[in-house]
Amino acid sequence: MLTETIQPRFNETDALGHINNTVVAAWFEGARDPIFRLFTPDLNPAQWRLILAKFSVEFHAELFYGTPVEIRSHISRIGGSSFDVTQEVWQRGKRCASGVAVLVQYDFANKSSVPLPEGLKQQLLAV
Repeated sequence: MLTETIQPRFNETDALGHINNTVVAAWFEGARDPIFRLFTPDLNPAQWRLILAKFSVEFHAELFYGTPVEIRSHISRIGGSSFDVTQEVWQRGKRCASGVAVLVQYDFANKSSVPLPEGLKQQLLAV
């Protein structure tokens, strides 16, 4: 499992005084960088090999400014050319949001998915 601790920023709050619900998707994407590096080590967009096919976010509790959050990520499914990244946001010992992103190894020149090599599947299993 990958973990990342971040400090919510003031500009991420909304009029209700908690972290805006749109922010969690951005936090999740940022926490996927170590996974992106398995496919594109230097994160060079010209060499990018993944697309986001689907994502979902479920909210369990409010998130607040002023208290760090921990984002936990792990690979929950590996298919032929795609895999799922399950993620959670924890604050004050409580799971506040969870989500799943479906990523696909993709050949942008041919506009098609590409099978995941066995070695890469093994690296994903280690996450």
